[in-house]
Amino acid sequence: MSLFLSIHPENPQSRLIDQVADVIEKGGVIAYPTESGYALGCLLDNKEGADKIRTIRQLQPNHQLTLMCKDLSDISEYAKVGNVQFRYLKSHLPGPYTFILPASREVPRRLQNPKKKTIGIRVSPNHIANELSSRFDRPLISSSLILPGEEIPMTDAWEIKETLEHTLDAIVDGGFCGFEPTTVIDFTDEVPVLVRQGQGEFHE
Repeated sequence: MSLFLSIHPENPQSRLIDQVADVIEKGGVIAYPTESGYALGCLLDNKEGADKIRTIRQLQPNHQLTLMCKDLSDISEYAKVGNVQFRYLKSHLPGPYTFILPASREVPRRLQNPKKKTIGIRVSPNHIANELSSRFDRPLISSSLILPGEEIPMTDAWEIKETLEHTLDAIVDGGFCGFEPTTVIDFTDEVPVLVRQGQGEFHE
């Protein structure tokens, strides 16, 4: 049975965030709200957690997961970011974007794109997601909570509880948080390339 906590979406209660962070620190996998629906998350170094996320979503072993970072300094530790990329990221984050960047040595190979050695990076404008990220000195591995056979992420924490409470260690109810996906931008070179148009506006 997973821990189920309702957390205020605009003013997250610190003691409740701490409870969820404790579950994550102990190796747990959680469902939590982002700006683009609910997501599954665990710590960067939690290999079993990453495997569980892939199992829940029925993803291939080489499916690239995303790192949910707390800020720009976090990003520069886990991705290779030049001056051009840094300025662009600074003007767009936190925001509804996923940036594909060259992975640094800090990112385990099992999380990188096997051919391109890249990693997806996010800094969420969702207050709960951001508060959770800020509790750790390393990013969360994150993946949209899209069940097999579905096309959009789950948006209701109680429905997540009914479906996955015996699989997850904690479920954070942050209310309805939308379901439109992030805009994905490939920034492995100095010119940003649109991969998927989502919520965020794209400007080269």
